[in-house]
Amino acid sequence: MGQLNPRFDGETVVVTGAASGIGREIALQFGAAGATTIVADLRPEPKDGDVPTHEVVRDEGGDAEFVRTDVTDVDQLETLVAAAREFGGVDVMVNNAGIIVSGSIREVDPETFDRIHAVNVRGTFFGTQVAANDMIDRDDPGVVLNTASISSDLAQYDQVQYDASKGAIRMITRGSALELAEHDIRVNAVAPGQIATEMTDGWADEAREKVANDELVKPVPLGRAGTPADLAPAYLYLASEQAGYVTGEMLQVDGGWQVF
Repeated sequence: MGQLNPRFDGETVVVTGAASGIGREIALQFGAAGATTIVADLRPEPKDGDVPTHEVVRDEGGDAEFVRTDVTDVDQLETLVAAAREFGGVDVMVNNAGIIVSGSIREVDPETFDRIHAVNVRGTFFGTQVAANDMIDRDDPGVVLNTASISSDLAQYDQVQYDASKGAIRMITRGSALELAEHDIRVNAVAPGQIATEMTDGWADEAREKVANDELVKPVPLGRAGTPADLAPAYLYLASEQAGYVTGEMLQVDGGWQVF
């Protein structure tokens, strides 16, 4: 089977939520493809493992920096972009930071709702804004990629607050693509299915147990749970020249979940 191996030598890629999980794998794969990778997160240490993402990229011969970033704070997002300017500016912005908190619509309190939307929606909206402004100011169009979800289209029990945030990301992607096309900035999203990550403490272990008991993969036609390594190539493709005529799209990477 053929392989698509885009290169990003000389380009600067910013990935939020990159200390762990999906964001970590995205950052590692961009680093392996030659990009200078800016790892943005609340802390450098991964939830599952010992070596920070930016150190792994460096150990493998790449260039990477860690920038402590709370994506709910626009000033910190501006600082993140300023850090990328030290390496020429943002070429690819990956708005990946996100949280999930389960709970019935009858039980979720306003504080939990606001926290989910502050990270998932506000972080994506203003992450897109600051990156686009940097690209336009430098007259150097680039790419914005957002992490959506199967929940952008599919309702799930006890996830209304999360589903709503991911539905918003889908429309941020589409609306931004429409407005930024005149500046040659492409905006797309990747929608993961059930992926075993450390988004919530213990989820990776829980997912492995569910996989062993065939509880997680029943709705997946491909018959297995996804991993961050299954997702990252989608981001590299959408950031590459091969996707130069693709914008406003949400690429499903879910093992066929939405076929049903």
